[in-house]
Amino acid sequence: MPVRPTFTRRRVIATGAATAAAATFLTPGSSTAVGADRGKPGARPTIVLVHGGFADASGWNGVISRLQHDGYQTIAPANPLRGLPTDAPYLASVLASISGPIVLVAHSYGGAVITNAAAGNPNVKALVYIAAFAPDEGEQLGVLLNKFPGSLIADSVQGVPYPNIDGTTGTDLYLRADKFRAAFAADLPLATTRLMQATQRPFSASSLTDVTQAAAWRTIPSWAMVATQDKAIPPALERFFYQRAGSHVIEAQGASHVPMISHPTATTRLIQSAVKATG
Repeated sequence: MPVRPTFTRRRVIATGAATAAAATFLTPGSSTAVGADRGKPGARPTIVLVHGGFADASGWNGVISRLQHDGYQTIAPANPLRGLPTDAPYLASVLASISGPIVLVAHSYGGAVITNAAAGNPNVKALVYIAAFAPDEGEQLGVLLNKFPGSLIADSVQGVPYPNIDGTTGTDLYLRADKFRAAFAADLPLATTRLMQATQRPFSASSLTDVTQAAAWRTIPSWAMVATQDKAIPPALERFFYQRAGSHVIEAQGASHVPMISHPTATTRLIQSAVKATG
């Protein structure tokens, strides 16, 4: 049966079987960056969904289809994955283009991006972290990953050099084919994870050492989902983040690092709870 989370300032448990992600695509006709009605009092927010590393915006397809079915405006921008100094300002520019209230949702590394990008934006009414980083000012993701045991990422990545525009060389991180499913998406069908691995978007290794410049969760209310079988970000680290932030938390039992794909209904309900609470 589907997960039916309740929300308090303390952690509660959400259980239920994973449901398949819907194969639907974001199109210009089904989402908007600027809308004439978005700034009106009582208007529904635009829901912005931000993906993390080793992935792209298609990971939100199942959630987007459910939100659009319920009449929510959605946008899932492409995260550049070039490191916080690039990605956070880029996302901030996307948010600045949206008229009216925003509920900002992120997965994995995307959580660090929204934590920086949303700071100081009065239109962002809620943050939603889905198995995501929620760092504090001055923190680095690489250090945080070692705070608790359980991540398979360090033993699963392959570094590939790439040229920077200034002539220096950066390093892209990919998940190796033989490690991808176990580290990233163990609760999805093998055929699905093969496609995900083949189409993964790498992210810059500098993302692990970039220093967080702002912590939007200190001033913006947050909701969060812990993936209890996450092998990328340890569940204990996710709980640490969300307890520190005072988030409204649910736990997706048995979920891998991609609960928005394996548990799209529970993810959608969590987002809608944030919308209703801040509307």
